[in-house]
Amino acid sequence: MAATKRKRRGGLEVQAKKPKRSRKDTGQPAKQAAVEKEVEEGDRDRIPGPVCKGKWKNKERILIFSSRGINFRTRHLMQDLRMLMPHSKADTKMDRKDKLFVINEVCEMKNCNKCIYFEAKKKQDLYMWLSNSPHGPSAKFLVQNIHTLAELKMTGNCLKGSRPLLSFDPAFDELPHYALLKELLIQIFSTPRYHPKSQPFVDHVFTFTILDNRIWFRNFQIIEEDAALVEIGPRFVLNLIKIFQGSFGGPTLYENPHYQSPNMHRRVIRSITAAKYREKQQVKDVQKLRKKEPKTILPHDPTADVFVIPAEEKPVEIQWVKPEPKVDLTARKRRIYKRHRKLQQKMNKGSAK
Repeated sequence: MAATKRKRRGGLEVQAKKPKRSRKDTGQPAKQAAVEKEVEEGDRDRIPGPVCKGKWKNKERILIFSSRGINFRTRHLMQDLRMLMPHSKADTKMDRKDKLFVINEVCEMKNCNKCIYFEAKKKQDLYMWLSNSPHGPSAKFLVQNIHTLAELKMTGNCLKGSRPLLSFDPAFDELPHYALLKELLIQIFSTPRYHPKSQPFVDHVFTFTILDNRIWFRNFQIIEEDAALVEIGPRFVLNLIKIFQGSFGGPTLYENPHYQSPNMHRRVIRSITAAKYREKQQVKDVQKLRKKEPKTILPHDPTADVFVIPAEEKPVEIQWVKPEPKVDLTARKRRIYKRHRKLQQKMNKGSAK
């Protein structure tokens, strides 16, 4: 159908004029066909890229943010987690005075159904909340031994936005609270398939290991097909405190009996150092008391002199003559040197005349 052109004022349609073909344009279709054949031949030799043809069904979105008062290491850890998790979102820092239930509203506004919240206290203690918003469950951890990507300087590397493998310790399947945490970690740290910001590659693995009643997090690069691993970072340790039924609160499902608060830990360290100081002071006081005590004189033991050999007695000599004074050799040498020098001067004067 020919193209039509509408006038400004009226509603009549006028057929547009076809452009005139010149002699130069007559040879263009042949050239275009030749170019298309070359492109097709090049595409045959080229390896096709990994094109995502699936549908994004898992709509997991993670909100990662913190409270006010965090230090630089916590801020870098948050940035590392956001970079490793393409399905995450960021938000401004939350005020300390606000209650934790407000986070559920923030997640709803950000269209997120999971949350990682870093809570800082006393500018030295860091707590991490993992929550399934808004219905729960949620878990609170104490974060220890934080090492960020910039701090470690490991040789491993991975593609930004690639999907990770999740490796869990077999101990996660032995106890019910660890099984619950495993499911929560899978839903939070696993990148959804066919996510718009993710890459269709699997080149690194997140490992969660249970040791000393703590969860140790590591990130490794898969460099070969035989599963050779090189650590990338970051790394941190999660010490479980409580598991709640709701999101950021509710009935307590599990409480860790091995958990020791940082305040109690610092108090124990201070008490140990104070005990050492007290012990030193007591030793000093005992030594002072021993010095002030009168010394006990033991009676003479007659058997102690059985093997003593008496020395020969020398006759006492009385000196009646005054001893001669000692000769000062240095003064004598000086006098001889002066005498010799005077003789030399007299001889030099006689020879000069």
